[in-house]
Amino acid sequence: MELKRATEGEKGFEKVFAFLRERLLAGSLRPGDRLISERELATLLGVSRPIVREALRALTVLGIVEIRDRIGTVVTRPDVSVLNDFFTFALAQQADMLDDVMQARVAIECQAIRLACERANIADFERLQRALAKIGETIDEADAGGMADFDFHRAIVVASHSETLSVLHASMAGLLTHSHRSRRELVQAFPSMKTYLVDDHRRIFEALIARDPERADATLRKHFAIGDEYRRRAIVGDVDKTSASG
Repeated sequence: MELKRATEGEKGFEKVFAFLRERLLAGSLRPGDRLISERELATLLGVSRPIVREALRALTVLGIVEIRDRIGTVVTRPDVSVLNDFFTFALAQQADMLDDVMQARVAIECQAIRLACERANIADFERLQRALAKIGETIDEADAGGMADFDFHRAIVVASHSETLSVLHASMAGLLTHSHRSRRELVQAFPSMKTYLVDDHRRIFEALIARDPERADATLRKHFAIGDEYRRRAIVGDVDKTSASG
């Protein structure tokens, strides 16, 4: 009996989720709209009211709907931080997680920077300029520096004015900030990274200001490649001579 109820609950959740997904995609339901009553939804989907209630509670946890007193169930705009937590927990346990995430990051940011060359506005350029200045100010700080680095790259994605790219990038924020912080920790072994970090980000910014997508894309890809080379050198113990002797 327990197995049967579990199966019924899973099917009920799937039906409620499919109901919302299809109507959201069709545009007949939008964030802020109120769903029909639990009784009507149960009749429409052919499931019991308790199953509908459980499914709606599960969807509330996911941030897809909100149950409000005296109003009913309202469709909401899901919080991207839920995806961020999901990706962090799901991917952090995989052996080659960092390399895989970096490949996804390269794909997202390189497309974003091309779009940003076309779509970025003055506010975007000002945000990037502030982030660039912060990178120089925090060059010797792992935590603040890693966050400054993330904020600069995040600003590139925001400047693309692509909601999809922005959501995908934000969903990996936890993993990316960890990656940026790890890279900043390498500065102690590679003092030459200080110049690289500041100058490379400035070159990326200049390519964006020039609205040159080919140059921006190539500069960003080179930036990623140099970062990978520093990580490789750290693994084999090939530190800067000035660091090793000091």
